[in-house]
Amino acid sequence: MLGRISLGTLGLTIGTILTITGFVAYFVDNATLNLVGFFYGFPLLLGGLALKANELKPVPFSQTSTPSILELRKQQATVTQTKIRKDITRNCYGQKAHLDVALAYLGLSPTDDARPIVTGLRETEINGAYTLILEFDSPLITFDTWQQKQEKMTKYFGPDVEVSMKQPREDYIELTLMKTLT
Repeated sequence: MLGRISLGTLGLTIGTILTITGFVAYFVDNATLNLVGFFYGFPLLLGGLALKANELKPVPFSQTSTPSILELRKQQATVTQTKIRKDITRNCYGQKAHLDVALAYLGLSPTDDARPIVTGLRETEINGAYTLILEFDSPLITFDTWQQKQEKMTKYFGPDVEVSMKQPREDYIELTLMKTLT
């Protein structure tokens, strides 16, 4: 819940209110409110601006998860699937892109410009297993390169996860992380 709140927007809003209150208090001779506005409002305003400049927006769900899929998630989702879903659906600060470290480790991010970008995600059920599908815009990394990394991805995304991918259209990759049923 808190990850979906933009700390930059919160800092800007509270900082602006306190700073304006401080300026108004200065002109009506209220020293206490004047100090609050300048000593708390202005730093909050600057902090909010800094956070806003480094904010990475959450990745949207491309399809709404049905109640049956949400129940399946509760029952079957692996730690890795849960961590990825929570990480990319919240505001992040100081990162260049969602999953940038994972993509670099997997050899799918030779440069910042060539890095595939997560554009959406969806949850589904395949053969009774909870499945998380990550949608990437990948104009500079070919589908063949993605396929060559499949074994490394399987090890990286951990136990109990089967990794597969497909290319439904050019420059677009769907990475499927399916819970393995044993």
